[in-house]
Amino acid sequence: MTIREISEKYGISQDTLRYYEKIGLIPRIHRNGSGIRDYTEEDCRWIEFIKCMRSAGVQIDALIKYVKLFQQGDTTIEARKQILIEQRDQLIKRIEEMKKALERLNAKIEAYETKIIPAERILREELNIK
Repeated sequence: MTIREISEKYGISQDTLRYYEKIGLIPRIHRNGSGIRDYTEEDCRWIEFIKCMRSAGVQIDALIKYVKLFQQGDTTIEARKQILIEQRDQLIKRIEEMKKALERLNAKIEAYETKIIPAERILREELNIK
């Protein structure tokens, strides 16, 4: 697949794909005889993985380290696992923070619906404002 096709398939700009390749976030992409990137199914799996991890908030540095370790082979399994555990723990923390923010937003909305809006209606009626 060409870079354009991959860009459209995964919703990632071509510039971002080139950047990911340049910094080692995705392994070097094979090029055809004309020098055009030719993405394989394995390349697509890497892109899907990176896209998933980035949407979870995993930092690029951690992903680069993970990819480099992966390329070194099975002797790095424990190190790779540790990176994933650390990233999972950070994601859990962010989820908890987002849950707290959601609870606060819901409480604020509830306050508007049960207190502020009714109080404004009464005030408008008292002042004869429409």
